[in-house]
Amino acid sequence: MTETRIQPRPSAARGATAPQDRADLVLTGGPVFTGDAARSWTDAVAVRAGRIVAVGAPAARALIRPGTEVVELAGRLLVPGFVDAHAHPVFGGLERARCDLLGATGPTACAELVGAYAKRHPERPWVVGGGWSMDHFPSGAPDRATLDAVVPDRPVFLLNRDRHGAWVNSLALRLAGIDRDTPDPADGRIERAADGTPTGTLHEGAADLVARHLPAITADEYEEALLEGQRHLHSLGVTGWQDALIGAYLSYPDPLDAYQSLAGSGQLTGRVTGALWWDRERGVEQLPELVERRERSHVGRFRATTVKVMQDGVCENFTAALLTPYLHGPGHDASPGSGHSYLTPAELNRAVTALDGAGFQVHFHTIGDRAVREALDAIEAAEEVRRNTPGASGAGHRGDNRHHLAHIQLVHPDDVPRFRKLRTTANMQPLWAVCDEQMSELTVPFLGGERAARQYVFGALRASGATLAAGSDWPVSSADPLAGIHVAVNRTMPGIGPDTPFLPEQRLLLADALAAYTSAGAWINHIDHVTGTIAPGKYADFAVLDRNPFDESLHEIADTRVDLTFVEGVPVHRREGAP
Repeated sequence: MTETRIQPRPSAARGATAPQDRADLVLTGGPVFTGDAARSWTDAVAVRAGRIVAVGAPAARALIRPGTEVVELAGRLLVPGFVDAHAHPVFGGLERARCDLLGATGPTACAELVGAYAKRHPERPWVVGGGWSMDHFPSGAPDRATLDAVVPDRPVFLLNRDRHGAWVNSLALRLAGIDRDTPDPADGRIERAADGTPTGTLHEGAADLVARHLPAITADEYEEALLEGQRHLHSLGVTGWQDALIGAYLSYPDPLDAYQSLAGSGQLTGRVTGALWWDRERGVEQLPELVERRERSHVGRFRATTVKVMQDGVCENFTAALLTPYLHGPGHDASPGSGHSYLTPAELNRAVTALDGAGFQVHFHTIGDRAVREALDAIEAAEEVRRNTPGASGAGHRGDNRHHLAHIQLVHPDDVPRFRKLRTTANMQPLWAVCDEQMSELTVPFLGGERAARQYVFGALRASGATLAAGSDWPVSSADPLAGIHVAVNRTMPGIGPDTPFLPEQRLLLADALAAYTSAGAWINHIDHVTGTIAPGKYADFAVLDRNPFDESLHEIADTRVDLTFVEGVPVHRREGAP
């Protein structure tokens, strides 16, 4: 279904012409998960002027009049629209139009896809795309020779699935002037042969050495990428999200203009909070620029009220910041070290204190246990300043900026209760909490058994009283919330049997996982007063599932599909063949 442009409807409270005794839309005949704090249920919803005006069959059906659209749920489950707490829809949409390797199952498949794409697009001076997985290659590092064999005449630049590195061919290295004498940048690493020759994998900031030479992405391409990303998210029941990177990054330009353009024209139908990028090469002197960007970003359904701070990398390339060093692991003679904290604790404390004082929410990228601790320490330092500084923003009371730590792969047990104490949300990506090849080959051997058992501790965080929100990090992993819920509940990938869960003691209840993708996502984005639960007065943002997963086997959650997605009572997705 193509995107639907939603025109604002007049609110009944502001003198709407719609009669008070009729509804525009009624959904009835099936269970309704309201998503409220009590995890309550009802059986019908009525909508007028884009807002919910009644819940429960007696009240909702009483508002049916001639002209009311009635959707018979026929036993299907109605849920609040999913709100993804960490996604990159512009990147995802752009990748779907480029050399997309997300479906590749190994090196041979990657090479075939790259070669086929190059043949289909001989007019493009570069082959650009991404989506390859580190676990498909020895030590997580593909070789340039594989790309040279299929594209010898043009430079190739392919980001990996988690956006923490790039795979390039020999021509791309030559054009960027990268050879055995090129030093590693401070925030990255060039994968090398024994003699120092670059092998074709560029980790973290090293990817920028090539990315800066890529052809510019046009404004039209970026807007179409955002529309494509939005179409995909709506097809999965997602009605809102936090874009976790509003700024230039690797080969991607700043998506702020694309969001503002589509929000201004009404084509942005998702409710979006943007996380402005914190430039780690600078300090608090960039704060006035961020404030200015925030002030001009309030357009339509978009606002950029958050700042993204990337504090470390990922475990698979040894850049996640750990409290104790990585183990040597198979095939590694030298110690990989303890990873990278991109900001020193002092720099991070200054940044977070300044951002908190300016009323920004801080969205941290924290994979390793040291990065998690440093982020929590910075939040605690900011709170101490706010509490004790007369005249400071929020002085004398606890602020409501709703800071959150994304990814949280490793959390030291001492830091688990600090999330609740500091009112810091755990922003989890459930699809990663499985024992796949990336985990078994590129992670566990370098963490060791004891530390590996402290990964993705969703259950422990929930038991401690922490708030849990959920996001996909799409296109790093699937944008499907139901697949994420499946993993959060089962700790197995969809299609894998119940006998192979990853740290099963960290499972979540289905209701808690669903709330993490709905009400908690809305709370993270400061839109919980208008969406995230199904209640009178809130926007009619919801999804109709093709079944009720609460009545099915928990091992079949991922089989659930989204039949309909509504924003303000207007369908923005209808699954082909759905009733």
